[in-house]
Amino acid sequence: MISENELRRQLKSIDRKSYPAYKSLTGSVRFSSYILSIDHVQGDPFASPSHLTAHIDLKAAGFPEAYLTQRHRRIALADYLLRKFSRQLSSFAFSAKGSGKSGFLGVSRCGQEVLERTACEITDREIAIRFFVGFPAAGRTILAGELEKILFEILPPCIEKIFFYRSLPAKEVKEVIALAEDQFFLRREIRKRGLVAFIADGSILPRESGVSDRPMKDGIAFESPESLAVTLELPNRGATRGMGIPKGITLIAGGGYHGKSTVLKALERGVYNHIAGDGREYVVTDDSAVKLRAEDGRKITDADISMFIHDLPNKKDTRRFTTPDASGSTSQAANIVEAMEAGSRLFLIDEDTSATNFMIRDDLMQKVIARDKEPITPFLERARDLYEQADISSILVVGSSGAYFYLADRIIQMDQYHPVDITERVRAICRTAESPSLHAPDFHLPDMNRGFSFLSGNARNASQGGRRGGGKYEHAKIKLQGSTAFSLDKSALDLRYLEQLADSEQTAALAHLLRFAMENYKGSAMTCSQIVRQLADRLDKEGLSFLSGSSYTASGLAMPRIQEIFACFFRV
Repeated sequence: MISENELRRQLKSIDRKSYPAYKSLTGSVRFSSYILSIDHVQGDPFASPSHLTAHIDLKAAGFPEAYLTQRHRRIALADYLLRKFSRQLSSFAFSAKGSGKSGFLGVSRCGQEVLERTACEITDREIAIRFFVGFPAAGRTILAGELEKILFEILPPCIEKIFFYRSLPAKEVKEVIALAEDQFFLRREIRKRGLVAFIADGSILPRESGVSDRPMKDGIAFESPESLAVTLELPNRGATRGMGIPKGITLIAGGGYHGKSTVLKALERGVYNHIAGDGREYVVTDDSAVKLRAEDGRKITDADISMFIHDLPNKKDTRRFTTPDASGSTSQAANIVEAMEAGSRLFLIDEDTSATNFMIRDDLMQKVIARDKEPITPFLERARDLYEQADISSILVVGSSGAYFYLADRIIQMDQYHPVDITERVRAICRTAESPSLHAPDFHLPDMNRGFSFLSGNARNASQGGRRGGGKYEHAKIKLQGSTAFSLDKSALDLRYLEQLADSEQTAALAHLLRFAMENYKGSAMTCSQIVRQLADRLDKEGLSFLSGSSYTASGLAMPRIQEIFACFFRV
């Protein structure tokens, strides 16, 4: 580790030299109130910016002990600090001059969800903030004076202003912690009360636009129907009334453009906490909930879909079903049994994104095509058994078939974004008509003992010499492709239909987890489920940093749920 003065001397010594001379700066520098680590230097001013980390001693930062005692508080505080730091850096971006990305200052961009990220981590000893700096140059000639301006004039006051409690508005920080406490309480409380979701009155569910996740201005505020209203006494907000959705089978019905899918979208994102002002701060869903849909063309390997699909004409074994190119029905069947393996207690399904022949067969079709001639058992005939025998609830958005009404425990009609409980009225109508088939024989839980298929390629098993000096792995190359896809060892994986992935950094984390599994479990006799749960256990105990041997490669990861880890591994 060197001092500030030594860094100044190094900068002067490389001024006007060729850009690769910047590499000599890699290492740690002790500033008066923090340690700055230059983890990775970009190859030229047009490449991705350099990676830096500021390490602030936790005691020196001075945050109240109560804000640091539990994980949910630390995550909320880290998220708050990261957002503040991002805004601070953006006001100084490109203050230093030069070519390409010279003078760039940036950090991970946060959405509306509060996620655990490597960009800002609070441990028992320190706050670590990882960010990006474009090292300045004229062409490929070093402009050391411009970098000195960034490191000594811009960064120190930014860090002092954000990461030391004495410099922050105490009331604002307290409100962040209070919201996190209320959200934590809500998640525990809905389980105690046998609910799978809760939407507080006053919530703004509509979003600004199809490409913006911010709340719609003048959006209609949610108000629970009296029959489903629940009042919860939150630790900080106090009495909070809203709609509680009990366990069981719930339908969301209504005309087009009345808000059905808007509610379901809020529920699928309710597995995450949201920032103040989002409109969905007090919308919480069972954190194991999975949004399910058809996924034509996805790869399936050794999935037991026999609960839904059996006796295929080609005699293909549906207890070990494999295909590189699934149909709508087989893909949705696989997505359901995989969600079960991932421990989901709640399915979220929109009729519009489902395979029609998988979801339902009407009476006339059943009379024309006998059951023994149809290999697909529709979800309609399995949903009740899934709840009563596997304790898995369902919330379905429906609009085209009345057969679902006979299945439901409760029915909510969205009428111009206002929820109306129409359960009793629909039951009265149903009593005047013949009920469709709602139960199929031979319900059984799927086999959940399939192995893990490894990508072919260059990655080596660590136990067979894959480690190099310094404890680093010989990594297969990861390349992110947009926010929901990546390639690993030249094999592409498309996760666009995992609709609860909230951030591209979660996708990056999934890529790192998959690579870690390739390096450490190849040749193992463990099942896919055992591998994923072992990885999830390490994530819970150690955070995301165990995936990387350096701050550089850990600088842009966000915590995925175990449900998305399973879904990613199953698509290999």
